[in-house]
Amino acid sequence: MSCTQRANTWEISESENEAEENKPSSCVKLKQDTSVNESNTSRTEDSSSGRKRRRKRPEEQQDTKKTAKEKLKEDKNKIKEDKNKIKDEKEKLKEEKNKLKEEKLQDRQRRKDAAVKLNLLKPENVIKSLTVHIHAVLLRDGGCDVLLRTLDGLQWRNRIENEGLPNSISWTRQALQTEDEEKHAVIEEDQLLMVISPDELEDMLSSHKTVSNLSAPIGEIHEGAESLLQHLYKYLSRTEGKVVTILVIGYQRRSASWDEDELDFQLNEHHMDTEELLVHLQLYWNITVRFLSSWQEVTNHVVAVTKALSKRPYKALCVEPDLGFCMDGSWSAGVRVDRDGRGLAQVWTRQIQQLNRVSTAVAKTVTSAFPSPSLLLQAYDELPSGEEPRKLLADLMVVGGANERRVGPELAGRIHRLLTSQNPQLLLD
Repeated sequence: MSCTQRANTWEISESENEAEENKPSSCVKLKQDTSVNESNTSRTEDSSSGRKRRRKRPEEQQDTKKTAKEKLKEDKNKIKEDKNKIKDEKEKLKEEKNKLKEEKLQDRQRRKDAAVKLNLLKPENVIKSLTVHIHAVLLRDGGCDVLLRTLDGLQWRNRIENEGLPNSISWTRQALQTEDEEKHAVIEEDQLLMVISPDELEDMLSSHKTVSNLSAPIGEIHEGAESLLQHLYKYLSRTEGKVVTILVIGYQRRSASWDEDELDFQLNEHHMDTEELLVHLQLYWNITVRFLSSWQEVTNHVVAVTKALSKRPYKALCVEPDLGFCMDGSWSAGVRVDRDGRGLAQVWTRQIQQLNRVSTAVAKTVTSAFPSPSLLLQAYDELPSGEEPRKLLADLMVVGGANERRVGPELAGRIHRLLTSQNPQLLLD
């Protein structure tokens, strides 16, 4: 440093100017060298200081290595968690798909079972499982062959038995494979018929009179002679839920009308006693008595009951639990009638429309001509008796529709029977 300072302070003489012109000055070189040296020293100092700055302690280096490892480990854990989440989501989706698939299979199996059950409950299949049980006492009457031939012709099961109520006809059927019925079980139907002759009816009547004369309470079983009535009472006392119908064969109709009050019991002095017996059976034992003329009518009754029993399971399955006769819609709802009488005309129209094959246009045509039932009855009374009252409404022209038409004599006769008949069991159609 002293040398460089000296060189910086040297003075050049005049004699050396020419030589110095040809040579580069050492002073400039020195200056350049000193500047280079200074820059190099500064660089070395900076590099040494940088090295000093970058150099850390071993503990700090270990801490940085640990943090880097921990970050790397955390990153790996996050990646692993993400993979597990994706795997769990895939498994959930797979489970949901399998669950939906199982539900579809179960639903399909349920529908298949319901279709099979519905097919089994159809009347044509149920009637094959029904068995008609006929008591052996009925075979004493030769007319029972009509019943047996009919059952064999229809290919229905029938069985002759000595047990049970005498003179009875009952039904059983095989249980279906449902939840409430055991497999291969036999179900007894609640319907039961008891076929008796007029003489057996007289025996039942005398037995009933004997119990009444002994002041026995009504409906109580009296221990005495074993008549059909006593057998019937004992049978009903030990079996519940039976619906018994007594069929009396051999009574002829007194007139053209079929009325039990007009039946000839051959002994007029027992007529009131017989009526008392019928009322007693109906009120206390829920037994219905029907009077038939021949075994053919008995056979028709047995066939009708058998067909009705075959339709019962299907109807019980198809009928909804709510009230089936409560239809939806304003057309099926009741008509509101105000205190001033508003709405009565619509009620009158609905009453005519309740008849079979009567449209709204036809009903309105009748009610427009006669706005109330009393006016129509008054018109009937004004006409002479005969065919004229029945044809009163036949020529009324129906307004509405593509073609003009009349009410017609058939509907006019039905409306006349509806308003004038005194028989509540008369068929209008």
